[in-house]
Amino acid sequence: MEEKRVSYLNKKIIFLFSFMITAINLSAQGVTIPIATANNVLLLQTDSNNRLRTIYFGKPLDNESEYAAVSANYKYDESNAGIYNSSYTPAGTWNLSEPAIQVKHADGNPSLELKYVSHKIEKIDANTSITSILLKDPIYPFEVALLYKVWAKENVIEQWTEIIHKEKKAVLLQKYASANLYFSNKDFYLTSFQGEYLKEMQPIETKLLQGIRTIDSKLGTRAMLLQTPNFMVSFGKPASENEGSVLLGQLAWSSNFKLDFEIDSHKNLRLIAGINPFASEYSLAPNETFKTPSLIYALSNHGTGEASRNLHDWARKYRILDGQGERLTLLNNWEATYFDFDENKIKALFKDTKDLGVDLFLLDDGWFGNKYPRNNDDAGLGDWLENKKKLPSGLGYLVKEAKKEGVKFGIWIEPEMVNPKSELYEKHLDWVIRQPQRPEIYYRNQMVLDLSNPEVQDFVFGIVDNLFVKNPELAFIKWDCNAVIYNAYSAYLNKKGLPQSNLYVDYMKGLYKVLQRIRAKYPKVPMMLCSGGGGRGDYEFLKYFTEFWPSDDTEPLERIFLQWDYSYFFPSIATDNHVTDWGKQPLKFRVDVASMGKLGFDIVVSKLNENDKLFCKQAITNYNAFKDIVWHGDMFRLVNPHENDIAALMYVNPDKSKAIVFNYLVNNRFSITATERPVVFNGLNSKKKYTVKEINLYPGVTSTIASDKVYTGDFLMKAGFNPNVTLQRTSVLLEINEVK
Repeated sequence: MEEKRVSYLNKKIIFLFSFMITAINLSAQGVTIPIATANNVLLLQTDSNNRLRTIYFGKPLDNESEYAAVSANYKYDESNAGIYNSSYTPAGTWNLSEPAIQVKHADGNPSLELKYVSHKIEKIDANTSITSILLKDPIYPFEVALLYKVWAKENVIEQWTEIIHKEKKAVLLQKYASANLYFSNKDFYLTSFQGEYLKEMQPIETKLLQGIRTIDSKLGTRAMLLQTPNFMVSFGKPASENEGSVLLGQLAWSSNFKLDFEIDSHKNLRLIAGINPFASEYSLAPNETFKTPSLIYALSNHGTGEASRNLHDWARKYRILDGQGERLTLLNNWEATYFDFDENKIKALFKDTKDLGVDLFLLDDGWFGNKYPRNNDDAGLGDWLENKKKLPSGLGYLVKEAKKEGVKFGIWIEPEMVNPKSELYEKHLDWVIRQPQRPEIYYRNQMVLDLSNPEVQDFVFGIVDNLFVKNPELAFIKWDCNAVIYNAYSAYLNKKGLPQSNLYVDYMKGLYKVLQRIRAKYPKVPMMLCSGGGGRGDYEFLKYFTEFWPSDDTEPLERIFLQWDYSYFFPSIATDNHVTDWGKQPLKFRVDVASMGKLGFDIVVSKLNENDKLFCKQAITNYNAFKDIVWHGDMFRLVNPHENDIAALMYVNPDKSKAIVFNYLVNNRFSITATERPVVFNGLNSKKKYTVKEINLYPGVTSTIASDKVYTGDFLMKAGFNPNVTLQRTSVLLEINEVK
């Protein structure tokens, strides 16, 4: 035993000596690493202790050779006070501020030091590169790689870390952030998005003062129900649509997250973002790599509008599944039938789907369960076989009947969940996340399956796989998730001798594995991500889903605000908007609002009067003509509903020959007779000439707008155009066309 100990110490000494020689050589010359997009640069540099620091964030220098001299502008006492701008701050040694990483080594030592070793830049294509920076502890065989993937044209950076060690036993990761950013600008304004069910994505802008502002989630699943991992930071002044430096960011992680915004004693901003370490100390085995989720951020020196368009371009090209493709318009049966339906009722809705003019019929909740039929939300989840009483001929019959009517067929599932009143619960209690010695706690009468367990992963994959094997022409999946995790405990982790604190992370890794398997076998089928509305929606999930459901709140006036705030982070092709019977707004208003994304209907078509039905059919025809601009065009937020009586939002196609402008009255408290001022357009070509025509008019209504007048783009983007929004014209949809 003593010989082994001496041998281990000798190896440590040799490792330390070689590391010190490398460090001396490197620190003598210093290393400067620019992480540069087209219009911004994040500049990293080693100091005399060979620690990596962030020394600059801003516009790129014309002369790249001057980057190395930037640090001369910043004077740090590296013995203590210079700790704040570390590029990845460790705990337990020299650092006394909030760490990005905290570990307990296999021998129980809670200290960590990270020194620069090397870096490399991989050029993927003309627009994309990855910079990888290796940091190592000089005493322990423990290392961290900082990775920065850059899309230069879009000014988007994706940042994450990879942690690995070669210690004899597992190391306990107590905190393991994805990113540790540092900004030395003056004054910082944070916009975060809070909420609750039916009130998702509520913006709050605050000036950051000294101390830490934390945004986090501890819900496990449906993690974004109360707060989201989306945020804006503006530099020097509050966020503005068309001017100022701004960063739009999101932690692309679908479970518990934590974002720390700290104004330090020097009045600079430290941003640490990653998985929430709450109840999540992670046991990392030797030679296994722990990859953190990505922090994704878009940068702009010209306000939130440009940053959004950059992020939208990036998302469509590089992240959202089929982001440059098409989407299916649909009719959902939920508000028409709820759980009360049978085969004949559903078949009748196929005719409504065809008559309306949409692409697909979506069968929602309630189609499964036999011993415990799904007639309400307290039974059946987990038992994914057709209910024989409701659907005696099976789903395959419905798929064929829909095809006969000329429409596609889609299905709702909630595969991560289980009702206690189900055959699955009776047969596989060990698959359920529950504390065996505590009373069960339910959210919507259901519990969460343990996806850290490979058997459960196989089961969830099998739900989707069986649907497609039996019904190859199934065209759409709506994937729901309505419960959070209570009584977090995994029988599987306990059986494997793994700590329960691995559960939140391993659950989500297990779910991603399932989605990877689904997409490997079914790469093209559209899938909609739902979670009681806005409980889910991030750029890790959107690798596997074509779209997401922003909120169960479909009241159109509220939806204008919701969709406005989601638009900062997501392109319209990713958001599902349905026309329902919620609210007091006229049908035209509801259809226009839902047309600002992927259009769907959740109404009883048979109850529409002739004019309503005629309007819907014409509106869908119009939508099919302009949807490509909404899905793939540049978006411009023109008039903010949070600050004005009206809202206006515009989409422009790439060659600026055509645009669509949505205008709404959002404040009905005053008897306004018309829009008080014109709406100033954006994104057009100032040299081109355009006509402005009102579309989506309700039958029998004549537009007050002359469609034959011609305007220059210069006029429309300076003097603007009055859409004539009034109490009688609460929604005005304008089509702009270039005059050749």
